[in-house]
Amino acid sequence: MIFILMSLIFILMTCNFIQYLQRKNRDNNLEYLSNKLEQVLEQGSVGQLLLVTEDKKLQVLLIKINKLLDAHQQKIAKYTQSRRSMKKMLTNVSHDLKTPLTVVLGYIEIIQKGGTMDHKEQERLLFQVHRKTEEIIELMNAFFDLARLESGDKELALTKVNMNEICKDNLLSFYDIVQTKGLTIDFQLPDNAIYVLGNKEALDRVLHNLLSNAIRYGSDGNILGLTLSLNEKYVCIDVWDRGKGIDEQKQDLVFERMFTLEESRNKALHGSGLGLTITKRLLEQMNGTIQLQSHPYQKTTFTVTLPRMIY
Repeated sequence: MIFILMSLIFILMTCNFIQYLQRKNRDNNLEYLSNKLEQVLEQGSVGQLLLVTEDKKLQVLLIKINKLLDAHQQKIAKYTQSRRSMKKMLTNVSHDLKTPLTVVLGYIEIIQKGGTMDHKEQERLLFQVHRKTEEIIELMNAFFDLARLESGDKELALTKVNMNEICKDNLLSFYDIVQTKGLTIDFQLPDNAIYVLGNKEALDRVLHNLLSNAIRYGSDGNILGLTLSLNEKYVCIDVWDRGKGIDEQKQDLVFERMFTLEESRNKALHGSGLGLTITKRLLEQMNGTIQLQSHPYQKTTFTVTLPRMIY
């Protein structure tokens, strides 16, 4: 009887000792995790936590912490990229505002000091002032539109939209400039009406931006193309040209804020660098996407994809 009692006591002591070691090991592991998390908070360090343990609950906790750290790292990277992009955008906006404003100020000073200036010369200068002022207004409107879209302040009311009409109307709006440049139009449209759930004003702006860019940068290919197609789920609009296109290494950058091709900085091809960014944001609000494929002097295509609406 005494032997049995002593055995039970020994077993209980062994169990208590094992439990003590387990608690001590868990406490050490928790302290390690706590210190690592404190480093992340204080130093902004990133990376996964590595811990060898047989404790199932600690393993689950470790997996969840590492998922949280991954999400934290992604947010930091996104925030850093956003800051760099915003800094670049502000620098470019400042430059693009300063240049026309300086020109406007120069013209005004010439007009003010030119007491005996010829009337035709005065009209010419006033025309230049007006043109430069329109450039400034256009840039500022684009800047504020993008700010509203990215802040979520601008919500789009979605309704049933006839894409055939949108494509026709926007192509017709460029008819005069297309004729002036001597471009051939390749316009492919289905006979039956195609509908999407979208916003007419936003879709007009999307098509206007894409057609304007195709004419501005691709007119050396002497053709402007627009194709409307569909499948069971989606409606696709291709706007294309056969101009000089966009280098492969730059194709992933065209939808970033203030990205412009080098030649777009001259007066003939000047752009704000916000058009494609705004286009992408508008499409995202309509559950759409936009993609680019470019082979210089063969075919450069911007493809808009929107969910099809069937009635």
